[in-house]
Amino acid sequence: MDDVSRETVAMESEPASALVVFGDRLPLARRFTAALGAHGEERGLIGPLEPPRLWNRHILNSAIAAPLFPTGGRVADVGSGAGLPGLVLAIARPDVQWVLIEPMERRVAWLEEQTADLGLDNVEVVRARGEEWTGGPVLDAVTARAVSALRTLIPVTAPLLRPGGELVLLKGANAENEITAAEKAIRRYKLTDVRVETVGEGVIDEPTRVLRATRGA
Repeated sequence: MDDVSRETVAMESEPASALVVFGDRLPLARRFTAALGAHGEERGLIGPLEPPRLWNRHILNSAIAAPLFPTGGRVADVGSGAGLPGLVLAIARPDVQWVLIEPMERRVAWLEEQTADLGLDNVEVVRARGEEWTGGPVLDAVTARAVSALRTLIPVTAPLLRPGGELVLLKGANAENEITAAEKAIRRYKLTDVRVETVGEGVIDEPTRVLRATRGA
């Protein structure tokens, strides 16, 4: 492997902002990040270009949304994949019960391994697609990150929410336009107070856009 290739796959150094975001939970975040950086590519969880930007682009980008979830609530991460954002949020918010919903067996295995290795007793891993959820509309919040466009994501996530529950979806730069394209689904699932918030400005290098909406009765 040449020097350029070595540099490409080098693990990103931990930013100082990690302590601000995770506080006394930072040691667990370090362990998870190290494991994902070391094994994520070989296990098909992240691409080869991700280790050099793992902290800022993925870990902190997920964790910065942690304060948005209700204390003592039960929250699902639909399409949890490598644990972004679900496992990261479970590390940051031990006072919340997290349900990680993921259909792919190898990803489920990773989520279960990491949950056990990190000693996270606030995590349940469910092998299923979001639309296969059989628990009913009982969750206080549902999140997802980089799964699909809002108009496709709403029919999968909104039915899991109890009345008054909230969607907290981590989205990209096109979030505002996604709201316009999803107007039909927003009406169908009686979502209110639909808006995009930017969190983490002045704290992390890449602030996170969060699309929030409340499910009506």
